[in-house]
Amino acid sequence: GAARAAGGIFGSGGENLIDMLLAPSRAAPHSLEAQLEFIRSRWGITLGKEVYRLLGGLDLIKEEEKPVFFGPGPIEIPIGSFEGLEAEPEQFSPDKDWMPRVVMIAKNAYVWLDQLAKQYDRPVRTLDDVPDEELDRMQRWGITGLWLIGLWERSVASQRVKQMMGNADAVASAYSLYDYTIAERLGGEGACDNLRQRAWKRGIRLASDMVPNHVGIDGRWVVDHPDWFLSVPESPYPSYSFNGPDLSWDERVGIYMEDHYYERTDAAVVFKRHDRHSGDTRDIYHGNDGTTMPWNDTAQLNYLNPETREAVIQTILHVARQFPIIRFDAAMTLAKRHIERLWFPEPGAGGAIPSRSEYAMTKAEFEAAIPNEFWREVVDRVAQEVPDTLLLAEAFWLMEGYFVRTLGMHRVYNSAFMHLLRDEDNAKYRSLMKQTLEFDPEILKRYVNFQNNPDEKTAVEQFGKGDKYFGICTVMLTLPGLPMFGHGQIEGFAEKYGMEYQRAYWDEQPDQYLIERHEREIFPLVHKRYLFAGVDDFLLYDFFTADGGVAEDVYAYSNGYNGERALVLYHNAYAEVRGWVRQSASFSMKTGNGDERALVQRSLGDGLRLSADEQAFYIFRDYASGLEYLRSGRELVEQGLYVELGAYRCHVFLDWREVHNDAINQYAQLAEFLAGRGVPSVEEALKELFLQPLHYPFKQLVNADLFRRLIATAASAAPADAEEPEAAAEPE
Repeated sequence: GAARAAGGIFGSGGENLIDMLLAPSRAAPHSLEAQLEFIRSRWGITLGKEVYRLLGGLDLIKEEEKPVFFGPGPIEIPIGSFEGLEAEPEQFSPDKDWMPRVVMIAKNAYVWLDQLAKQYDRPVRTLDDVPDEELDRMQRWGITGLWLIGLWERSVASQRVKQMMGNADAVASAYSLYDYTIAERLGGEGACDNLRQRAWKRGIRLASDMVPNHVGIDGRWVVDHPDWFLSVPESPYPSYSFNGPDLSWDERVGIYMEDHYYERTDAAVVFKRHDRHSGDTRDIYHGNDGTTMPWNDTAQLNYLNPETREAVIQTILHVARQFPIIRFDAAMTLAKRHIERLWFPEPGAGGAIPSRSEYAMTKAEFEAAIPNEFWREVVDRVAQEVPDTLLLAEAFWLMEGYFVRTLGMHRVYNSAFMHLLRDEDNAKYRSLMKQTLEFDPEILKRYVNFQNNPDEKTAVEQFGKGDKYFGICTVMLTLPGLPMFGHGQIEGFAEKYGMEYQRAYWDEQPDQYLIERHEREIFPLVHKRYLFAGVDDFLLYDFFTADGGVAEDVYAYSNGYNGERALVLYHNAYAEVRGWVRQSASFSMKTGNGDERALVQRSLGDGLRLSADEQAFYIFRDYASGLEYLRSGRELVEQGLYVELGAYRCHVFLDWREVHNDAINQYAQLAEFLAGRGVPSVEEALKELFLQPLHYPFKQLVNADLFRRLIATAASAAPADAEEPEAAAEPE
């Protein structure tokens, strides 16, 4: 009877209990996951709340089958979609006047000091030893932000482990921190303050990292506040063992990494912390972003704990009082959706980090535990308590727009710039730019653009040292946003400096030609950063070829500030192209009716504020070649600008000025004579053209051919019997 009842409830066709229980394995004999899916789909309604246990089982399988990536591979850059973001509140943080003009350079602090000592042939051991000459050079280059990587006191355990694993020269990772005090090895707070004041005299603000996701495995908080971390009372996997050396610096606690790490056979998700006084033993999770292996020299903070959140905010305020620019490492991991995804997944949605499916939470439970976005609270607290601070987020996973528009970060990483321009995937990057402009151009102003960062290959390895590198570097400096140079980029260094490096291992010398080319082509644009930083006058153009198509490999855009205008063109391909710049891509503009927006387009004439008057002509200079050009205003307004671009050719047209024809149409004559060619000076060319009626007859009269004829005539008129001069006597 029971069997018939069970069959009546669960079965279809009245099968008995045995057949019913065997049905999942018969349906999918080789897949436990498919069997659980069979149960969920066939019997889910009857299971009731027990379905959550079934979903947890599915999550556990996903965790076990999740691929682990042990090294760099091809990176697929998704095109950002702003779908859904319009429903989020628009809460941009206002910029202070200096923020849009920041041009930043990154330096790995320990490596930089060692390089400076060799470069200047003097001891440079601490931050106050940084030579004034180096700061003077940065000032000449136009650098206004100096990001020093690895300033804080680092984990002793991290250094010990790295040395045990084979690098006897290693220091701890710059992102495995003991505490937020300036490292004594760098000279401590006094040496940092000395550098800060000297840099500020030259208009350079110091920038620092803040690592909110985790601390070092033996960080001060791990010892003093273990409840601030994600932990479990016992090992999540029976295969884990913790019999290695005690990594703690404090006799009160023992800290042990999982043994397989030392054998290079596994990277566990937890480490063991043992309190010798209370006997408390717990396994604390390593920092993890769910994309690769855990960061095994770190401990993951628990953001569902309000005490943890407040402690991190107080630390951020502490950093802000010392550094006006803060870069938040791995900031995207602390957006609510990713805290949930990584550590407290909804039943059935787990699998990001092994063993966390056991701690799944419903959406309601998660929202009750952390109702507000952590980053929004950070932004608001900093704005109130340390208002003159630029907050910069390292964020990926299509979070860029959300971080600046809703969470209120001043700037956000734009890794698509580096990857897509390097790979010459120009249609994709121009599409990303267009989508951003169509949604909200203000987001474009808040990107951090770079050609390399500490986690990537060096700029010289990715872009070389030729025209392509300088073309993309020019684009980086002339697009809205915050341009950032990498450590060694300007000098042409090819070595990638690990976060545990205390010196460069390669004996590289600065490439003086590369530095000089930067000084000739790039740094003059850095000093005009005010002209390119904003989006109020920014327009992106399509480049139309003769057949009416759009050349996606050409980046063409204009901008302006306080009456100055600029037009930039760069051809990011090994090819030649010719065509016209005439019409902008669509961009979103507020209509004045609340938050309503409309898509509009502008012509090149609108973008550069040109007149179509027949007598109006425009002179402008290309900063790459130094040549000046002359064009008719009517031609520019009605037809656009015709340009021929070779492989990786770049133009930055600045110093636009309007001139008018006189009674003899001098500018019209000169424009016809030049036929689009550039000259060192239009005014000098005008004088040459004006004097041409005099120069031409004179050149006809006085030229090399005339002199040859005169010499020949004189020679033929000489007497035929003229005596030859006697030859000089030969020496005996």
